[in-house]
Amino acid sequence: MQGKVEICGVNTAKLRTLKPGEPEALLRRCKQGDKEAREQFIEGNLRLVLSVIQRFMGRGENPDDLFQVGCVGLLKAINNFNPDLDVKFSTYGVPMIVGELRRYLRDSSPIRVSRSIRDLAYQVLQCKERLLLKLGREATLEEISKELQVPLAAVSEAMDAIASPVSLYDPVHNDSGDPLTVMDQIRDPKNNDERWIEELTLKDAMSTLGEREKSILAMRYYDDKTQVEVAQEIGISQAQVSRLEKAALKRLRKEILS
Repeated sequence: MQGKVEICGVNTAKLRTLKPGEPEALLRRCKQGDKEAREQFIEGNLRLVLSVIQRFMGRGENPDDLFQVGCVGLLKAINNFNPDLDVKFSTYGVPMIVGELRRYLRDSSPIRVSRSIRDLAYQVLQCKERLLLKLGREATLEEISKELQVPLAAVSEAMDAIASPVSLYDPVHNDSGDPLTVMDQIRDPKNNDERWIEELTLKDAMSTLGEREKSILAMRYYDDKTQVEVAQEIGISQAQVSRLEKAALKRLRKEILS
């Protein structure tokens, strides 16, 4: 939380950590209606909520709001979790908390999504939670598609539609020195500012040539034809092609360097 000690009035530095074996015992007492065990289990898993909401920081959302929404996801996970299954609570709880946060961000997003896609996305999220409990792992899109009897492409589209927007300048990695941003990952090194300027300069220089010189250079350096092939195509000698090519290159060099 980058030095933030208190969130929603909770001192994060003093949050309880459950001991080995304690979560299982508390969960079973929770299911039997033990309110004290439930409070202890919730308190012992607030660090889990904190770790999850850090994924959603840096998007302009209030940390207190994210924490409260994450706690709602934690409560839902506790209510729906089956301690008899051979699955750790965190394995089930994290996707539930993430799902609740994504729903919150989706509903508060300025980007509008059609009602039908939102409804399908909600069904997909519910299906994911059911299959997580049933399978003990994250379900694939193919499994969700089969369970809902909905085309795979529609499931994928619905999940993409409710995904939270990501800034191109959001940091995604920072092991040493400057952070790596989304822009760094998707940038095409062949289309940087320097190359763009070079292309503009070359385009301006080419505009000073006659049509025959342009045609010769295009065939020689874009179509990769020999001087003999160029000569045959435009009906002049190879020597004339060589002379025109050299003259054109000399003019280009002068225009670019001037």
